[in-house]
Amino acid sequence: MSITNESELIGMRKVSEAVAYTLKEMKRFAKPGITTKELDDFGAEILNGFGARSAPALTYGFPGCACISVDNEFCHGIPSDQRVLKEGDLINIDVSAELNGFWADNGNSFVIGKDLKNHNKLVNASKDILHKAISNIKGGIKISDIGSLMETEAKKRGFKVIKNLGGHGIGRRLHEEPGELLNYRNRFDNRRFRKNSVVAIETFISTSSQIAVELKDGWTMAGNKGGYMAQHEHTIVITDGRPIILTEMNEIFN
Repeated sequence: MSITNESELIGMRKVSEAVAYTLKEMKRFAKPGITTKELDDFGAEILNGFGARSAPALTYGFPGCACISVDNEFCHGIPSDQRVLKEGDLINIDVSAELNGFWADNGNSFVIGKDLKNHNKLVNASKDILHKAISNIKGGIKISDIGSLMETEAKKRGFKVIKNLGGHGIGRRLHEEPGELLNYRNRFDNRRFRKNSVVAIETFISTSSQIAVELKDGWTMAGNKGGYMAQHEHTIVITDGRPIILTEMNEIFN
């Protein structure tokens, strides 16, 4: 969407606060011994307290509130009472919601407890790349140039990007114009970021794979060549200078 007045900006700030606070609290609550279903229920209660509704459940009939993916699961993982979190697990929580007709999205990958499998190198690379990408976005910048930056930075750190997943426009729906914002350079893509538009910028940084494939449950995605992936995501408003990070409260850069 494009922000055209103060009431729209207020609406986007409110829904962004709901998803950002929920994500921050879910990270704090996540620990060894709890199930991903318990974690999801905890997050759902917080969202409900804001009066917000789960975006994936509302839009796609997703069987959960948030997408929670663990270890080799890349994204769209279904919360389960059979999946118990363990010390050293790499987990991704993606929280998106609707509130009063406005939509926002954010995500965070992190390690549960001690980093027993050296996942933090991947996690920190994903955070750094998102931070650098956002710092370079403003009205008029080519979308493909930001994709190129993300891919280049991933390669510098010895990682790959997932080429069939990307960020997206957001605001009045979960996914809207300008469409998908990929993590690599598409030389045929001449689109540019527009001032006052709202987008969800997200990284998909991988150890081994460049394509995410859907698993048998019809939701969860994993790498076509295995490995691990880290994702970090903010909802932002594009300006002539530094973007407004609407979901900054989630503290994913901390």
